[in-house]
Amino acid sequence: MEKQLHLNLLASRPPIPGGLQSGSKMRMGPGRKRDFSPLPWNKYFEKMEDVAVQNDNSTDTFRVYSSGSQGPVLLLLHGGGHSALSWAVFTAVICSRINCRVVAVDLRGHGDTKVKNSEDLSAQTMAKDVGKVLEALYGENAPPIMIIGHSMGGAIAVHTAAGNHVPSLLGLCVIDVVEGTAMDALNSMQNFLRSRPKTFRSLENAIEWSVKSGQIRNIESARVSMVGQVKKCEEPLSSPGISKSIVEGIIEEDEEDEGEEESNNKRKKEDDLEVKKESLYTWRIELAKTEKYWDGWFRGLSALFLSCPVPKLLLLAGVDRLDKDLTIGQMQGKFQMQVLPQCGHAVHEDAPEKVAEALATFMVRHKFTEAKGGFQCVFPAC
Repeated sequence: MEKQLHLNLLASRPPIPGGLQSGSKMRMGPGRKRDFSPLPWNKYFEKMEDVAVQNDNSTDTFRVYSSGSQGPVLLLLHGGGHSALSWAVFTAVICSRINCRVVAVDLRGHGDTKVKNSEDLSAQTMAKDVGKVLEALYGENAPPIMIIGHSMGGAIAVHTAAGNHVPSLLGLCVIDVVEGTAMDALNSMQNFLRSRPKTFRSLENAIEWSVKSGQIRNIESARVSMVGQVKKCEEPLSSPGISKSIVEGIIEEDEEDEGEEESNNKRKKEDDLEVKKESLYTWRIELAKTEKYWDGWFRGLSALFLSCPVPKLLLLAGVDRLDKDLTIGQMQGKFQMQVLPQCGHAVHEDAPEKVAEALATFMVRHKFTEAKGGFQCVFPAC
């Protein structure tokens, strides 16, 4: 069960074995308190803009973050529940390794993108969205584009490439999503989603939970990424939409002391919550409601990936994720694969430097761009 949950459906990943479950307490020693305050997007990206796209007699706007002014475009597609901010730390690193431009997009229903039908998360619709955003950015003279997608975003990257929505497609990189293990994990995902906290007391509380629960193992990435995953609650805590049990859950997760002090702290926190009901945060997207699209994201993904007629890179957090079709394809040399161990499912957040190194090496190897800043490529054996 842990293996299935651990794998490939969403950007969020269940706690690792022996790790802290949601609601567990993690005590830090004296002087070891960590900073869970949010970090701004402009520490990592140069520009933020809302790109207007025409869709069925309406204008949709897609939030786009970008960096760089020359070289091929790295189009970054995030996983389910995340946002373009999940690529923040990676973007800063990759731009120091190779000559490139980075474009990270909040997909529909995610982040700060605003669309008329935010509930249509079908693979076909989101793949068309990607093509329309690129057309709005570059017109008919788009530069060479390398699509890079993580988890759900990896599936959308494959559908986008296979659907020829990017005529100037240069290459394709998929991060930690494989059809076989993703399909196996579908039955377990609702239980995992129900296990997550429904609300957080603050952005700091959300960031702390993401790190301590093992969702994101890199605290710097969590501090910028979680801002794109949660939003302020739209209704008061006391309304029917949010139950008292959620308040108790938040309080329980945030307690650190026992006995009388714990009781006093709990009463104080209850009082604080009553005063600051409006400051609670919840998830930007209800992933449980997207279940009807999960099968369409992943079924047939391996064959689609192998059929894309461009150089392909598959980055995995563990070799056990490879299914039969991809195992055969890898042995036939149809794509390059690299395993990045000691990472959670959010590989590009947990180890942005390793992912940037793998991608930079791949692009230099295929002469898509040139290295810079003294970056030395070390070509992998597989």
